[in-house]
Amino acid sequence: MNAIVYNVTTAALLVMTAACGRALIGWDGNGIRGRRIPWVAVTLTALVVVGLVVQLTWSGAMDALDKDPARSGWWRVITSVFMQNGGPWGDAWNVGTILVITALAEWFWGRTLTVVLFVAAILLPHHIDTLLGLAKGPVEPRNFAGSSGATYFLGATLVAPWLTRTRELKEWLLGVGAVALGLAMWFVQDNAHGLVWVYGFVVGAVAWASGHGHRRGTSTLLLD
Repeated sequence: MNAIVYNVTTAALLVMTAACGRALIGWDGNGIRGRRIPWVAVTLTALVVVGLVVQLTWSGAMDALDKDPARSGWWRVITSVFMQNGGPWGDAWNVGTILVITALAEWFWGRTLTVVLFVAAILLPHHIDTLLGLAKGPVEPRNFAGSSGATYFLGATLVAPWLTRTRELKEWLLGVGAVALGLAMWFVQDNAHGLVWVYGFVVGAVAWASGHGHRRGTSTLLLD
């Protein structure tokens, strides 16, 4: 039962996040239609697929590339994101969601900032955990293998801008509900997806407050 609740809440958080992101890029009335190809999203998704192929064809891939604290290797924090350990359905979910979430982020934040945020999603959680004394708490999904931690972090960056832009109560409640669910998953479930989601939400709020993102109907993609 606990596993079912864990999986349902984890999936629900990303669905709610994607809904906020989809609404966010639709401000100018064009929505997704007519937008240029999100090459950052395509590239990162392709890297995840390549990682899966490597795992299928090389039996030592996980030992060499996952982020196992018992093993050394500076590259592991990066390569582990492109390895997967969720089984066929979990791996398919990770491939699909990184494409959707990164595309939404790219259309809103622009290519350059999306890359910066994705790198932050890889590197920041462990360092924040250490700073806050949480390193022995929930282990981020990417600590061993998996792109979900980076995906949840990146998706969460879209929710703070959405909360400041929407004027509809039910739409605003969608964003608030995502924040509440992320916090509940962190504190109640010890679900690391909620932990990195909250980190991403804070980073997104800072980026938005700093003047980045799609404002007044003009996409930053035009400037990249």
